[in-house]
Amino acid sequence: MQIKQLEENIGLPLISQIGKRLCLTEAGHELRGHAGRIAAQMADLSVAMDQFRDLERGMIRIAVVSTANYFLPKLIATFSDRHPGVRISLQVANRDAVLAALAENRTDLAITGEPPEGSDVVGERFMDNPLVVIAAPSHPFASQPGIKMARLSEATLVLREPGSGTRATVERYLAAHRVAYRPGCELGTNEAIKQAVQAGLGLGIVPVQTIELELETRRLAVLPVEGFPIFRHWFILHRSDRRLSGAGQAFKTLLLAIDPVAGASPAYTRLHETVQGS
Repeated sequence: MQIKQLEENIGLPLISQIGKRLCLTEAGHELRGHAGRIAAQMADLSVAMDQFRDLERGMIRIAVVSTANYFLPKLIATFSDRHPGVRISLQVANRDAVLAALAENRTDLAITGEPPEGSDVVGERFMDNPLVVIAAPSHPFASQPGIKMARLSEATLVLREPGSGTRATVERYLAAHRVAYRPGCELGTNEAIKQAVQAGLGLGIVPVQTIELELETRRLAVLPVEGFPIFRHWFILHRSDRRLSGAGQAFKTLLLAIDPVAGASPAYTRLHETVQGS
């Protein structure tokens, strides 16, 4: 009924029916584009008004890659203690989905790895994100010192799914060093990767922040592989054509104030000290 009323007001058909399918007409596509821009302007107006509310209320939409779940809840708790009236909506997905949410204005802030090139995105680094090679303690490599990177070709690698930032980084890094590998399972989370490695399905390459408990309980071991860790970085992103709300800016400021080492997990701190001393 709403579509019919809209068509009557405009004087043009907006939807056509082909069999059982409904499709937008050319006029419908044009209207949809204008409506999206109007919605974005209204969102900007809402953000501008939020600036005058002294962070007493409002909502921040944040999209993050799954690995960020290992450190982000503590930061959200700190922010909520300071600004109890601000609600946070959190979306967790892989890198491609997070960047799509940002591009389509479905999130205010995004937390991921390297920002995409050639996009209307502002990205600022706030913490290191080292990737390490992990194995079950019973794996033959677990008792060997100084493993050459080329030896990774002898093992099966358990990988994240296509679209994951970790997967893309690993593939680029190994290709740059001309190291082939035998792909094993493709899994959608770091938790699944850890379980597969513990079960003896192969080696994994994961952010060190995700294995704190497994290292303490000795269910996993970090392998001393030449060329590792791979030091990636965490970035906070937002669109360059959108004004951040006062709450959004305050959350961004909180992240940028983190000490890259002191604010990380004990496993990350130990790894950083080892690398610095080597």
